[in-house]
Amino acid sequence: MKRFIKNIIPVAAATLLLGMTSCTKDLDVTPIDPSKTMVPDEAALYTKCYANMALQGQGGQGGDVDIDGLDGGTAGFVRQLFNANELTTDEGICAWGDPGIPAFNFNQWDASHPMLQGFYYRLYTGIAYCNHYLEVCAGVDATREAEVRFLRALYYYHLMDCFGNVPFATKLMSTSPEQIQRAELFKWIESELLDVKDKMMAPAVRKDTDSGYGRADQDAAYMLLARLYLNAEVYTGTAKWAEAKQYAEKIINGPHKLWTQGMNGFSAYQMLFMGDNGSNGASQEAILPILQDGVKTTAWCTSLFLMASTWKADMDTEQNYGTSEFWAGNRARSTLVAKFFPNNNAPTVSIKDMATVAGDDRALFFGIDRELYVTVPTEFTSGYSVGKYRNTYAGSGSAHNSQFIDTDFFLMRSAEAYLIAAEADARINGGTTSATGAGYINALRQRANTTTLTSYSLQQILDERSRELYFEGFRRTDLIRYGYFGGNDSGKYLWEWKGGSQNGAALPAYRNLFALPAEDVNANPNLKQNEGY
Repeated sequence: MKRFIKNIIPVAAATLLLGMTSCTKDLDVTPIDPSKTMVPDEAALYTKCYANMALQGQGGQGGDVDIDGLDGGTAGFVRQLFNANELTTDEGICAWGDPGIPAFNFNQWDASHPMLQGFYYRLYTGIAYCNHYLEVCAGVDATREAEVRFLRALYYYHLMDCFGNVPFATKLMSTSPEQIQRAELFKWIESELLDVKDKMMAPAVRKDTDSGYGRADQDAAYMLLARLYLNAEVYTGTAKWAEAKQYAEKIINGPHKLWTQGMNGFSAYQMLFMGDNGSNGASQEAILPILQDGVKTTAWCTSLFLMASTWKADMDTEQNYGTSEFWAGNRARSTLVAKFFPNNNAPTVSIKDMATVAGDDRALFFGIDRELYVTVPTEFTSGYSVGKYRNTYAGSGSAHNSQFIDTDFFLMRSAEAYLIAAEADARINGGTTSATGAGYINALRQRANTTTLTSYSLQQILDERSRELYFEGFRRTDLIRYGYFGGNDSGKYLWEWKGGSQNGAALPAYRNLFALPAEDVNANPNLKQNEGY
């Protein structure tokens, strides 16, 4: 089987979307048709490095998908980031029977899993675009070049986190890439980020009408370094808590402050996930937004997926959902709802009333005619619905399109830095936060209009991460870091349908990594499959 990155050059699966023939040499060839332009379009190539995260391909909803043989959903960056890191955990479960969904729900994926394959190829497609840009546009714009190197490091970060030892190349090549060990890839990502961080734009708060909105600035590099160091012990065997705290605090002390002001009946927290989040003020918190527009992007695989997959028409009873799409698939497992209702007493009320009863603005669940416990995985009403994402406008204006949405996805936001700094602080201080670390958690809880404490344990911080970041693509990594996903301690924390058992079952340690796609292992002699697959 062959894979192709469309709109650049065909590549084979054996080279994992990296084995391109030399684009530089191709550009040196005099065209047979003198009307063809052979000079690379720097701006277009640069934009494509970002667009890889936002769109399925060229041409919007009906256009070609960048990766040959895969559809826009299977190969969508945000969609598969969500599936891989939420459906496999205590937070989400999906009612659909699409190939790959039950395996996510029950932690039973293998090396032929279609959606993990789609995520894998999407990440390598992004790397290929970045490598292409860095080869043919080197020296054109130093700031953009630094951003593209950051994006390449970000794509490699997700590969390292999900797949471990992966193929590695920093240039276009016609031979099969070598496999890099996870700890070595960690060092490379760290080195790249340390080198480019001061070459990127200075951190600044931007709205969608401002130049540079949607571009990665220095705070994006700090955030990725903080994530990297937070999980360093998992990736390398050596903890780096002080470094995690250091880079998280750079963000906390910078311009990307928490957004704390509600508007027109919507809480400050809700405004982070709404149709006008690029203009209503909430982008103050956005460090790396993935841009969406109901007319210009028309993507099935980004914010629209996060909304439509979690909503059913009976939920649209207040404040206008903002799109005609209701797919009724993803909803909460009871363990997520229990983070807000620890006595398993969640009420059967609407989204707005749920937050009021919980005493926490982040409890955006719909419980009317829903079961709290997921007894029937294939039934959407078995489990509470999640109303976190919507296309409603908190301020003036309205949705640009009745179907496709305007809600930008904040891939990085400063709230994460507060959580990283607090956890690193607790780990440095024997498992409990200092006053400084507690202050970071309290800032989030005050924004959510809920109670605060004078100190927090590591378990309380993990629970707080769930309350703040649920359905944003973090949970699998968090559970692995705490030893709760797979391995010897995985039986200490169970959720319904973990491991395919209704009451939950422990997972073997090898489940902490996904399998490399079988077709690439078979095609590339340099690859060794992850243990257990």
